[in-house]
Amino acid sequence: MDISIVVPLYNEDESLPELISWIDDVMQKYNFSYEAIFIDDGSTDRSWQVITELKLRFASIRAIKFRRNYGKSAALNVGFAAAQGDVVITMDADLQDSPDEIPALYSRIKDEGYDVISGWKKKRYDPITKTIPTKLFNAATRKMSGIQLNDFNCGLKSYRNDVIKTIEVYGEMHRYIPVLAKWAGFSKIGEQVVEHRARKYGVTKFGLSRFINGFLDLMSIFFVGKFGKRPMHFFGSLGVLSFFLGIIMAIYIMVEKQIHIWNNLPYRNSTDQPLFYLALVAIVVGSQMFLAGFVAELVGRNAPERNQYLIEKEIN
Repeated sequence: MDISIVVPLYNEDESLPELISWIDDVMQKYNFSYEAIFIDDGSTDRSWQVITELKLRFASIRAIKFRRNYGKSAALNVGFAAAQGDVVITMDADLQDSPDEIPALYSRIKDEGYDVISGWKKKRYDPITKTIPTKLFNAATRKMSGIQLNDFNCGLKSYRNDVIKTIEVYGEMHRYIPVLAKWAGFSKIGEQVVEHRARKYGVTKFGLSRFINGFLDLMSIFFVGKFGKRPMHFFGSLGVLSFFLGIIMAIYIMVEKQIHIWNNLPYRNSTDQPLFYLALVAIVVGSQMFLAGFVAELVGRNAPERNQYLIEKEIN
């Protein structure tokens, strides 16, 4: 099979007939063998009934319905597990992503050898309350990940099949899939300018809370990707630094007191100085962080997947 199209959706019953017909027209025009996998993320409207009815007209439709709303990341993760095509395309169900972009996204993977191609909605039709935070997060993600993409959150992307079978998407991490792919060892990541269409039906399903959750997930990806196999390097380094900083401050307090005593100068007791308590806190925190790294290292070494690594090729 050439293409799997994974479409997460939530309350999009109005747009589904037009979207499915549009996808099928494009696939027939370019003679692609395909499957369209719709993940109903607990819709409360007629979305599932619409998909069931459309299945009678379009045999290529596959669908999965969640019992409740889990979020876009969960829908994509389940869709990735079900996808069978050589190239996997993701797109939103609200008609803001154009199926006409699919052939070019497919070609970038199959003909140019990319692992991931991320869409870039260079001209957007979103309100300023959405575009400004998005630009800030894209800049932060570029800086932390080293991946030079302009639009990490674009729902229109294409992947080699083994990429989506390797990564796990959860929380709000769907916007950071290129970062997950990079940490998994897939380094050929590109970008394609795509059309952003104005919303035709309904309203956006995302609120401002997604930006807070997205930032926390970015921190999680960065930490797990860099220190997941060696937590002692993170906690231990900070712990040792804090511990020795506290020791240096404590030595300074004691030496200063002794100098004053030897020179018959007035002095304060160590416990009367604020620096003493800062030194004490630094020593305690440093010890705790070192122990946290030690425990994390023990947990990691005894985890069943501790020696599971991603192997691209073997010679036997």
